[in-house]
Amino acid sequence: MDIHEYQAKQLLAEYGVKIAAGGLAYSPEDAVQRAREIGGHVWVVKAQIHSGARGKAGGIKVCKTHDEVSDAAEALLGKKLVTHQTGPAGKQCLRLYIEAGTDIAKEIYFSLLIDRAHERIVMVGSAQGGMEIEELAENNPDAIKKIYIEPAVGLQDFQAREMAFALGLHPDLVPQAVKLIQGCYRAMRELDANMVEINPLVITGHDELIALDAKMGFDDNALFRRQKISELRDKTQEDPREMAAADRGLSYVGLDGDIGCMINGAGLAMATMDMIKLAGGEPANFLDVGGGASAERTEKAFRMVLQDKNVKAMLVNIFAGINRCDWIAEGVVQAVRKIDMKVPLIVRLSGTNVEEGRKIIHDSGLPIITADTLAEAAEKAVQARNEVVAKAQG
Repeated sequence: MDIHEYQAKQLLAEYGVKIAAGGLAYSPEDAVQRAREIGGHVWVVKAQIHSGARGKAGGIKVCKTHDEVSDAAEALLGKKLVTHQTGPAGKQCLRLYIEAGTDIAKEIYFSLLIDRAHERIVMVGSAQGGMEIEELAENNPDAIKKIYIEPAVGLQDFQAREMAFALGLHPDLVPQAVKLIQGCYRAMRELDANMVEINPLVITGHDELIALDAKMGFDDNALFRRQKISELRDKTQEDPREMAAADRGLSYVGLDGDIGCMINGAGLAMATMDMIKLAGGEPANFLDVGGGASAERTEKAFRMVLQDKNVKAMLVNIFAGINRCDWIAEGVVQAVRKIDMKVPLIVRLSGTNVEEGRKIIHDSGLPIITADTLAEAAEKAVQARNEVVAKAQG
């Protein structure tokens, strides 16, 4: 789960990370009021969306008068910002963060990430901040410093100091940097975050280290014990299909294709999507209904897939181990009758009680296309999809 910049800053500030004065605004009038409360002569109006590279998309505006703050807010609120992270659909800006202008002497980069390959937390820093870390890694990899942290031991003081010096900081700033780094690590550990990024982390003209931007991501599986974090979720910034699935206990990821998928098991789901692509089609989604695919859960999954108006055909691929094919078949038949499906349905069952399951589908009298193998199911799904498209065009 991702959160907004202002939310990440509020959390990090509780762990000793310095941030500039700021406030949230939902209207141009709010924005001007926040600017008045902050005081000073320079303010930054920032669009709050779940994406980096907002500046390149016109989502960050520096203002020197209250009229400029109002105009910037008017231009940004309701606007869809398109970045390389949002894709062509973009994300709509529905709230703004008004922040005091900062006297920037230098920009640096700092983050903490989970490196699953090394089974460690990795601390990443660079004396070159304010730009995309991916670009920096490609163009100048030597400018990036990585320090691995053993989770059982935790961040050591010498590691924090090593990173501070790697960032090219003056020795007088090292104590500040160590405190900031330790605060970020404690926030990551205590809040079940899987990513903390400050880019840019700036040195001001008064020799202060301030987080000018902040991003945090959290482990969805730990939200049940982090109510405070869970309440920060902004569903307007996420795929509505994925949100609806999560609320119903289903694992769903929307894709750009038109062949809907309902599968049990993440590995089988990945293999099924590969087979669809191999057969010349494009999957519309990843949907893992899990091991307990009851009739009720199956119906929910069907409705979830068919909410996507791009779906031209649907493939159900179930391997019954803990479950049973006859239970799955009954759920599929019940769901199809309730939903009144308008697109072709291809079902492939394998595993426990497979013959009984196939008989239930056959005896249902419903126009369900069956397949014995995954390859056959994928080919039939693509064929059915092509027939629907040809009929629509004809």
